[in-house]
Amino acid sequence: MEFRDVLFNRRTTNGPFLPDPVSEEHQRLLIAAAASAPSQFNSQPWRFVVIEDRDTIETIARVSGESMTAVIGEGSFFTRYKRHFRFSAEEMAEHRSGMYFDKLPAPLRPFTRAVFSASGLAMMRMLRVPQTLGEENRKLVAGSPLIFGVMLDREERGAHPLADFYCQFSMGAAVENIWLTTVELGMGIQFISFPMEAPEQWARLSKLLDVPDHLELMALYRLGYVPQDQRRPKIDWSSRERRPPSQFVYRESCRTPQQGWDEETP
Repeated sequence: MEFRDVLFNRRTTNGPFLPDPVSEEHQRLLIAAAASAPSQFNSQPWRFVVIEDRDTIETIARVSGESMTAVIGEGSFFTRYKRHFRFSAEEMAEHRSGMYFDKLPAPLRPFTRAVFSASGLAMMRMLRVPQTLGEENRKLVAGSPLIFGVMLDREERGAHPLADFYCQFSMGAAVENIWLTTVELGMGIQFISFPMEAPEQWARLSKLLDVPDHLELMALYRLGYVPQDQRRPKIDWSSRERRPPSQFVYRESCRTPQQGWDEETP
């Protein structure tokens, strides 16, 4: 596999996984990849809980689905993330970031800009769109053969003024190592986000997983094997979905945008 394939052609992470259980060998490789990540003063502040039990996964899925239903239904999701929504190809091409509404779940597409109005939200509730989305989310998470929970040591996070930044930075490096390793193993990985949008539900999952007081549950990820042909396309800087390097890279100082890198990656 070429270097660019490892970085850019990651397998799909937003669809269902194969039902096959993840082998213990691959689980150990993923954790070894995480453990090899750098951390400030080799503090290794991360902790992981590996979840295969079907009852536990079903409960996490149910909480995730309920969270999505509640957050979509109350409208807070749209208010919170409005700045990231795009409603036309032209708007997407202008910003080169965010989520194009045509790529959101199908039940939401008919509402486009109406999701930000009281009448649009009322219509979605009447048509039970939040419940439909929540059930789709529940099924997606429930179909995961493996879930990783990532935690951080509270004492380490509060050790000094920069400690929390260093801990979260280190956790990010560990998770990215896992993310890249899934490519080599024919796996996909996806962040389970919606329980975090509802603090009481997130607390419920912490209790479910018996997270001790000295640790804080930071994230949950669903993992599994994906079909061989489900690959992400290579990065195309001409795509309307990605900013070209000249829009986010500077040379020598932040006064000079990088030039000449907007073509296809070498």
